Amino acid sequence: MSQKSLSRWLKGIIAGMAICGAIIYLYFIPVWGKEFTEINAEYMSWYLPWLIVLLISAIPCYWVLYFGWKISTEIGKDNSFSIENALYLKNIAILAALDSVYFFVVNLVFMIIGINHPGMFLISLIAVFVGIAITVAAAALSHLVRKAAEIQKENEFTI
Repeated sequence: MSQKSLSRWLKGIIAGMAICGAIIYLYFIPVWGKEFTEINAEYMSWYLPWLIVLLISAIPCYWVLYFGWKISTEIGKDNSFSIENALYLKNIAILAALDSVYFFVVNLVFMIIGINHPGMFLISLIAVFVGIAITVAAAALSHLVRKAAEIQKENEFTI
């Protein structure tokens, strides 16, 4: 598979993820939230705060997709191991960490003020764990890409 072909595939996957994310965040979450509150009227006051929290958590996710697009562009230019890609991966790690911390803190605060169910808090820890795993993976990849870029740069100067 050529670099350009790989780049196109990655961009297609990123575009698909963006579309799926938009459908989930803009359609399924509001619709399922409304249906849930219609069935369980005692949770009606929880709907708007949770909807706002979840929509805010989408912002870092779309920034990650943006950086993934930039990485795909660099791969298409046959520039896979570059300092730019290492920086993009570092940004992805930071965004994933911030989103994980944000989601955990909001869940904890909502639990303390009484607009979160203990079961939902425990389930949300899975999302926090996934975010932390993405953070660690992106940080490790950033380090490896930076090292590879440095080695590649050194090798360009040797005969």
